[in-house]
Amino acid sequence: MQPLQFLVPLDQLTAVEPVIAHVAFAFVLANFATRFLAHRAHVRQAKEGGDEAVSRYLPHTLTTGALIVSSFLFLLVEPHGGMVLTVLVVGLFVTDFFEFEARKVEARNDRSLDRPNGSLAASVLVFLYAAYQSLFFLIADVWNAVI
Repeated sequence: MQPLQFLVPLDQLTAVEPVIAHVAFAFVLANFATRFLAHRAHVRQAKEGGDEAVSRYLPHTLTTGALIVSSFLFLLVEPHGGMVLTVLVVGLFVTDFFEFEARKVEARNDRSLDRPNGSLAASVLVFLYAAYQSLFFLIADVWNAVI
C-alpha cells in the first residue's frame, strides 16, 4: 500500500509520468516570460502611482503556482529528481516573494526599479535542472559514454 494512495491517484499519475518533466520545463519557460512582463509592469506601475500602485502580476503568480504543483507531481513519480527540482522551485518562490517586496521598497523611496537579479539567478538554476531532467534523452549517449 502506498502512503499517498488515498490523497493522490497514483495509478492515473503514472499514465502521465513521461510528460511531467516536460510540463515542468514548459512552466519554467513560461515563468521566464512572465517574469520579464511582470518587471515591465512593475516599472510602469511605479512610474504612474508609486509604491501603492505596484501589485503582483497575476500571470506570473499563476505560472509560479503551476510550476510548484508540477514540481510536486514530479516528486511523486521521480523521487530524487523531483526533490531536487522541488527544492529549487520553492527557493525560486521565496526569492520571488522577497524580490517583489524589494521592488515595493524601491518604489516607496522613489528609486528606479532594479531587475530582480536574485530571482533571475534562481530561475536560471531551475531552468538548467528542469532542462536536464526533461531533455536528458538528447545527451544520454554522450553522458553514458563518459560515465
